[in-house]
Amino acid sequence: MLEVNRKLPEKGLKKILIRGTNWIGDAVLTIPAIASIRATYPRAHIAVLAKPWLADVYRFFSTADEVILYEQKHDNALGVFSLARKLKERKFDAAILLQNAIEAAIIARSAGIPVRAGYDSDGRGILLTHRVKRSREIRRAHQVDYYLEMVKALGCVNFSKRIKLQKKIDRRATEELLSKHLGPRQNPLIGIAPGAAYGPAKKWFPQRFAAVADKIADTYRCRIILLGGKSDAAAAEEVCRFARTDLINLAGKTSLKEAIHLIAQCRLFLSNDSGLMHVAGALNIPTIAIFGSTDPTTTSPVGGRSIVVYKKVACSPCLKKNCPIDFRCMEAISVEDVSAAADHLLKRNPEKESNEK
Repeated sequence: MLEVNRKLPEKGLKKILIRGTNWIGDAVLTIPAIASIRATYPRAHIAVLAKPWLADVYRFFSTADEVILYEQKHDNALGVFSLARKLKERKFDAAILLQNAIEAAIIARSAGIPVRAGYDSDGRGILLTHRVKRSREIRRAHQVDYYLEMVKALGCVNFSKRIKLQKKIDRRATEELLSKHLGPRQNPLIGIAPGAAYGPAKKWFPQRFAAVADKIADTYRCRIILLGGKSDAAAAEEVCRFARTDLINLAGKTSLKEAIHLIAQCRLFLSNDSGLMHVAGALNIPTIAIFGSTDPTTTSPVGGRSIVVYKKVACSPCLKKNCPIDFRCMEAISVEDVSAAADHLLKRNPEKESNEK
């Protein structure tokens, strides 16, 4: 049980501000915590303060009533206090800070929000009215538990760890998107995300992604798309260059909202440890997650149809952006390892699994 100096009031919180996290994967993993807050205060107006590129994660998947954008213009001292002034006008009763940074507490305090709750991290304890101490055990827990246990310590209801998404997938918009990028509907869709935002140490080799894509294409009649942000475009282009199969490269060509719609249509999703991996897992899409420098114990995908491919070596998980030696954690993962996982997931009965969601 986490230590907390005091619990949130049971009544009187009519307007709650939640400071969201700054990465796609982290945002997905906060969804159960937000659901717990909603279940505890069902009549409250709940707003999430988030960076623009994360807004659609909260709009699609959370139970929040609105998303307030933390725009680039706020990324300086003057911008922070300008944002705080705008929030002050909204008269929030409480701010629950899922982000660990001191900046989140400064904004909440400057906005005059009377109840300010979160982990006592980053030297911000004096700014919080309701502090949760981070134990050694919670730092090592899966990120879903990390956020959920914090709000539980504050007095929120014990909500399920399983992410239950509000699937706001617009079928018409999805069909238009598929038609635009892929042409007439045919053959199952396979998604691959060969990039990763944190650094090269999280990225499996493009030539091996290409080899797996070729094996899948040779065995199953399917269309294969590459997804990711603009920073992933180079990695996706390399995969295309190594592959014999014609791949549809959409990396850097879709918005996050469009990527979510496309992932929702995939029969299988193959990815490094990335934000899109977490989106796929949360949508309960069969997902293969390749881990190298990062720790699957804390950041593996959620959902009941995910396989983590990870080879433990002496120096892993190092959590470094760049490998200082020989990239042995990724070298150890073979094309056969990932292809076998793909075969296992693709040979399952999709209709039966769909009914079990």
